[in-house]
Amino acid sequence: MRIDGFILAAGLGTRMGALSRVLPKPAWTLNGRSLLDLSAQSLRDAGLNHLACNAHHLPERLREGAGPDLEICVEPRLLGSAGGLSHVRDRAADPLAVWNADALGAVPWTPFLAEHRRRQADLSWLLVPHPGGPWNPVYLDEAGQVLPVGQRSPDGPYHFTGASLWGAAALALLDGTVQDTKRDILPRVGRPAGIVVPPFPWIEVGSPDQLVAAAAALAPEAEGRFPGSYVHPEAQVAPGVVLHRCILGPGVALGRDDAQAFWFMEAGNLVRLPL
Repeated sequence: MRIDGFILAAGLGTRMGALSRVLPKPAWTLNGRSLLDLSAQSLRDAGLNHLACNAHHLPERLREGAGPDLEICVEPRLLGSAGGLSHVRDRAADPLAVWNADALGAVPWTPFLAEHRRRQADLSWLLVPHPGGPWNPVYLDEAGQVLPVGQRSPDGPYHFTGASLWGAAALALLDGTVQDTKRDILPRVGRPAGIVVPPFPWIEVGSPDQLVAAAAALAPEAEGRFPGSYVHPEAQVAPGVVLHRCILGPGVALGRDDAQAFWFMEAGNLVRLPL
């Protein structure tokens, strides 16, 4: 089956700290739906219905949160930001839409696809004006092509949103080994287009505090129902309990006030760790 969209979901979840002992990052939920499923929905909304993702850490838990139409490609050895696409290289659509499982956003996939095709690009990155902060800046040359990392020009800086489109020529550079998009693909691809759009609603969910913030913004009646905390749908909190900056994982039943803590079940035992 041809694959229209691919979601990068095989990271170790290092920034999530102890939360990754319980669930891989894309399996944490908002309004009862995993981050992975929410990412897949953004692709489905653009008519990209044949989807796949890679999985490395706790792949069985990731599979539980995936929709029935999302193919899981288990990756025993991490293959990098580009190498993971090797799973579907020989049956990928041209172009293949790629997105990150730890980001949620109203990605303008339809105009992005149209501009990619108009430019006949081999690889396209969706860019927005750089908002400041720690993200690496991206610059474009006079032809609107992405410059190698470290090179600057008057056209920039921009921020790479994580959405990309891979044409057949870019996918042909994948060899099934550990490969990084910026290091191994960008310098070799013929036409790397940077497609700039106005800023759109976008949120990264890569750390415990970002998970709490996402719950407050997107699931205030569900996972974010305790202000400043995150409570998994499969967790229970006794009436009257007050929480401050706490995260409760699946299966937890908490009956006391607490602050600055991560509660989770491990081997049938209730565990508390400082957050």
